[in-house]
This record gives sequence, structure tokens and C-alpha cells, in this order.
Amino acid sequence: MNVGSDLLKDLLKSVSRSFYLSLRVLPRSVRKPIGLAYLLARASDTITDTEILPVEERVTALRSFGDRIAGETEIPLDLKPVASHQGDPAENRLLVRIPEALALLEDCNAFDQKCIRKVLETIISGQELDLTRFRLADETHVVALETEEELDDYTFRVAGCVGLFWTEVCNHYLWKDSLIENETVYQNAMAFGKGLQLVNILRDIPGDLKNGRCYLPQSLLSEYRLNPEDLLNSSSWGDFKELYFLLLDRAESKLERGWEYTLAIPPRPRRVRLACSWPLLIGVRTLKLLRITEVMDQCSPVRVPRKEVRRILAATIVRLPIQKHWNTLFRDYQ
Repeated sequence: MNVGSDLLKDLLKSVSRSFYLSLRVLPRSVRKPIGLAYLLARASDTITDTEILPVEERVTALRSFGDRIAGETEIPLDLKPVASHQGDPAENRLLVRIPEALALLEDCNAFDQKCIRKVLETIISGQELDLTRFRLADETHVVALETEEELDDYTFRVAGCVGLFWTEVCNHYLWKDSLIENETVYQNAMAFGKGLQLVNILRDIPGDLKNGRCYLPQSLLSEYRLNPEDLLNSSSWGDFKELYFLLLDRAESKLERGWEYTLAIPPRPRRVRLACSWPLLIGVRTLKLLRITEVMDQCSPVRVPRKEVRRILAATIVRLPIQKHWNTLFRDYQ
């Protein structure tokens, strides 16, 4: 097995089983750029989340990583000091092997390099902004985003831009630029990513608050006479519930636009629709679980059970050949 195959199969599978499912079902022509971009983004996310290191060191590591991805420097990148602080062996291996991933990027054609560098630049800018925004946050001092515009910007940088990247790559290799003029498809691609990120934010509220992070904007909390610190007390659930359900509705609306995206892309190759449908359907089922859960009392994030995930995968495969059955799939899981 060559290095590229090893990185984009075994290593990628070890750091993201859910994304790996979507990647493996994609046509071969787009697996390398999409898989490599994910692997690099997963590494930058691991750097960002290495909380044992001071914020300044993580920002420096992120910038160096971003410069190497962009091809702005050829200085060797050594992430072993960051890797040594990883409790997860898979994340340790990921950071240790990043030089191999960067070499794989250099081996890509010009189109793939441009797309991968563009999306990673956006993602890393969001991660760096996140670190600096919350640099003084801890369990005794909760820091919140200020405005809804900041929330929208954050969800675009770390996820919405991925929808654009995915579409650009598939459009080039699979659909021969047939979507190039379709602005609605690209807007829905962004909403797809933003919706998935908003789901993550809403399910991770308790854990984020314990680290002093509140992604719910102060401007929105103020409308409900709440402060970020109020959310630390589970007794505030009654006051917070109305706002929380409003945000669940917003996330679901974005996922609905993601489903419109899935319906709008060319039906062939069929496997692209499968790859898009899985995170959307798992996301909307997560929202359904969040609606019946007092999220502030949860010790760990709400997750769709593995058994149900398998049922979702099976349902998509069965319904895919019949358009009218496929069209109602998202609604059936709401």
C-alpha cells in the first residue's frame, strides 16, 4: 500500500469513522482531494483543541501549518511537540504524519492544490479566530460571541466553506462544470455546512460552557434576558428553552436547504447523493433527539445510536433508485 493510500484510508478512518463512510462511497476521481482536505482540516482542528498548550503556541502552530499548506514556506513542519500531548493515539499519528500529507498535497495537480489551499485557508482562519476570541475563557469566565453575524461567519469559516469546496471539486471532475452558473446550488451548499456546524454547537453547549465558550451570541441571549453565565445553571433551562428551540429550528432550516442541494445536484453518479445524504439525515435525527432532551443536564453530547445510523444508511440505498421515494427521505426523518 502506498503512502497516499495509507493516509487516506487507514489514518483517515481512525480519526473520523463517520466522514470516512461518505468518502469511501464517493467516486474515485474526487476521493483524493476531498479526503486530503479533510485530513489536513482534522489536523488543524487537533492543534486548535490541544488545550494543554498555551493559546499563543497553538496560534503559532496553526499559522506555520497554514503557511506550509499554502506553499508560502518550505521550512520543515514539526508537529511532534503538539502530537506528544494527544491522549488519542490516532490524533498523535495524524500530527506525526502531517509531513507526508503535505507531500501528498504537493503531488496534487494545480486544480486540486488551489481548491484544497483555499478551503484550508478559510478553515484555519476560523480556528485561529476561535482561539483568540476565547483566549481568556475558562470555567469561571464565560465568553460569548457578540452578534448573530459573528455566529454566521464562524459557521461559514469552519463548515460552510466545505460545502463550496465539495461542490467545486465534484463540479469539476464529475459534472463537467454544469453547476458553475447555479448560484442557488452554491448558496445551499454553504447552508448545508453551516447547518451541520450549528447542530454541533447546539449539542455541545454544556461542554463548551465548561470551557468558558458560548457560541450563542450575546445579542440573541439578551433578547431572552439571559447572560452566558446563566446557562451554567441547569435550572435556567426553562428560561433558555424557547431560544434553544428557535435555534434548533434554524439549524433544521439550513439542513433542509442542504437537502435541496442534494436534490439539485445531478443524479449521477448516484454515490454523491448517498455521501451527501448521510450527514444530513444523521443531523436532522440529532435535532429530533435534542428536542426531547434537556441538553443542559447531559454529561456527554447527544448522539444518534449506531443501530439507527445503520438503518439510515440502509434506507438511503434502498430508496436511491426511485426518485419519488428519495425525494421524501429527509421529511420522513424530521
